[in-house]
Amino acid sequence: MEGVEAAPGRHRSLADQLRSWPDERLRRLLIERLDLATPAPHDFSQLASRAAVRTSLLRALDSLTRGQLSVLDALVVAGQTSTSELASIVSASPGYVTAALDELQLRALVWSSPEGLRPLTGVADCLGSDPAAGASGLRPRSATPRPAAELRASIEELSPEARALLDHVIDAGGLAKASTTRTGIPPDQASTPAEELTSRRLLQSGGSAHPGMLVVPGEVGLVRRGGRTTLEPVDVAPEIAAEPRSPRLVVSAAVGAAGEFVRRTELLLQGWGESPASALRTSGLGVRELRAAAQRLGVEPKEAALLAEVASAAGLLGSRADADGNPVWVPTDDFDAWCALPTAERWVVLARAWLASPRLPLLVGERGPDQKPWNALTPELAAAGMPEAKTMVLTELAALPDGSGPAAGTGLPSLVARLAWLRPRRPRTRVDLVTWAVEEAARLGLTGAGVLTDYGRALAREEDPVPLLAAVVPAPVDHVLIQADLTAVAPGPLEPELARRVQQLADLESHGAAGVYRFTPASIRRGLDIGWTGSEIKEFLAEVSRTPVPQPLDYLVDDAVRGFGRLRVGLATAYLVSEDEVAVAELVNHPRASSLELRRIAPGVVISTLPIDVLLPRMRDLGFAPVLEGADGVVRVGTTEQLRARRPRESRGAARAAAQSAAQIEVALRTLREGEADAQRRPASASSSGGAASALRDAIERRGRVEIGFTDRQGVIAERIVLPLRVEGGELRARDDAADADDPDAVRVYPLHRISRVTPL
Repeated sequence: MEGVEAAPGRHRSLADQLRSWPDERLRRLLIERLDLATPAPHDFSQLASRAAVRTSLLRALDSLTRGQLSVLDALVVAGQTSTSELASIVSASPGYVTAALDELQLRALVWSSPEGLRPLTGVADCLGSDPAAGASGLRPRSATPRPAAELRASIEELSPEARALLDHVIDAGGLAKASTTRTGIPPDQASTPAEELTSRRLLQSGGSAHPGMLVVPGEVGLVRRGGRTTLEPVDVAPEIAAEPRSPRLVVSAAVGAAGEFVRRTELLLQGWGESPASALRTSGLGVRELRAAAQRLGVEPKEAALLAEVASAAGLLGSRADADGNPVWVPTDDFDAWCALPTAERWVVLARAWLASPRLPLLVGERGPDQKPWNALTPELAAAGMPEAKTMVLTELAALPDGSGPAAGTGLPSLVARLAWLRPRRPRTRVDLVTWAVEEAARLGLTGAGVLTDYGRALAREEDPVPLLAAVVPAPVDHVLIQADLTAVAPGPLEPELARRVQQLADLESHGAAGVYRFTPASIRRGLDIGWTGSEIKEFLAEVSRTPVPQPLDYLVDDAVRGFGRLRVGLATAYLVSEDEVAVAELVNHPRASSLELRRIAPGVVISTLPIDVLLPRMRDLGFAPVLEGADGVVRVGTTEQLRARRPRESRGAARAAAQSAAQIEVALRTLREGEADAQRRPASASSSGGAASALRDAIERRGRVEIGFTDRQGVIAERIVLPLRVEGGELRARDDAADADDPDAVRVYPLHRISRVTPL
């Protein structure tokens, strides 16, 4: 076979075919199989060798559709053939088979040999026998297959029992145990169904590839299936059951969810900036901290976990050590800049981070394999297939007619079925990943009533969704309507700065298109604690309200100011001093004053053994409004220190991943061309284990013999002419050219590190 000249478009090996490709085609190969470019291959022989490595083949197969896998499986059955012959045995249109073959060649899974198209060595082992993953279960055809008419005649002569056994073995993968079945007997002497099959050569010995087994040749399986590798068409993808929905409902639901997600993220991080959330030893977030955050936001713990995970993925949440050296979760130094952005831009930052994140926040609270509940922000709570699941879900939803979404009841199962056809070899958890992706997309506001929005489609296409979202987000308002019942109604989303100032003085009671804030004694005292004065509060309320400030609110502010600062706290461990003896007596005699550990030492002076950072919150919990007094006796009021963490390094580099991949591909292309020029000047041998593997895999693809120089276990240098069969696990399995074909020791194993030279013959 080595003497056959390659026809135009045909090549002696995969390496030769790769050498003939232009840079653009090579670039597309490296984009589809990025692992081949890292590190940059020295020459085309090494590139071809990497393409045949089992781990790389498995990655490449995982990215194929069921139709493409079925075409590749049919090529494995056919052995080496032409496009037209392959199209005749695949249950698909000829155009689909041709397009699938082009894609398979582009990914270096199929190459054009002098004898015809053939799959890369190792593909058959990696395909497996799972019909759901595109495998037909048929074995490769024999080297000299019998005519189909002859096979049909032999099958017609079988007994019903033998025919049923044949079909069973074919459906089970084409292999059966040899057992005590006699072989080589005439058909008229067969006494069992198995002997009937072996006597007519419908079952044959597995040979050295499958010792102790009987094999149904691929041509027999094709005859039993009517000349096709599968009974069902492989070029028809399942359709998603969809139904139209009201555009107004879609936009209203999606935009409302998007605005709420941004608002809750800001509130969550603001709260942790003032009072950091303790981190677990595993760097995750404790159940108590998560529940407290969920209660503060008015959401379920799983939704709070989603907010925290997305904020972390966006680089807005990180960990640092507190004053005592304990790890805590606080906003990063990017949070303040993010807060200053318009709502649409803030949402896009979160949505892009979510789309690229492998995190599984909806698993929080569920029990893992060790029966322990999953915690938010723990490193283990991730799945490598989650980003692809999200991208594919958005892509499929974007392909539905405008205004349509998955139908109620049948929509989600049909979506799962379609993704299973597009990526049949993906993990068994696909149903969960797709379900989580759909639910999270709704909570982020990418979808409304199950329909992907226009800005969601832009995100899926990697376009800028900001203009589309900004056009439908309600314009922020700069005023509120203060009511006589001590509430303020926001007639729309407030401007960010106004919202923060209102939240300093009032508690958010309800949210939505029109938020409602309630003024309470505690909320007014909160404003006084961070530096507001009574007159400033009144001026601010009069300025931002389109309705007159009601008298009850004025009285509420006056009462809070009157009681504010009557008690002053200092360091004793802590001391309290007041010119109002009544206020001191009220404090000391409070029913729950024992928790403050107070002792009066003089008129208007009380000391406590508690630290000041413990005493102040406890006094405020009892309804008092103390202020902090400095060492010089001056009252200290002002904003609470906002703690920040540095943005994690990995989040800083995430945006550059695509650029780095592109740069790596260009380096690989340049290295290939330069290395190939050097390789042409080197002798056709290998002096290293890496070079030996490349040369041996090249020989396997060519099905050619090589001469190897190796050192045996006694340290003796020897030479052998062998036919390489497989290179895997640091070993070469090869058939010794000098051994008898029936010799059980004809196939030998050579450690690659002992091979010093490989010379093609």
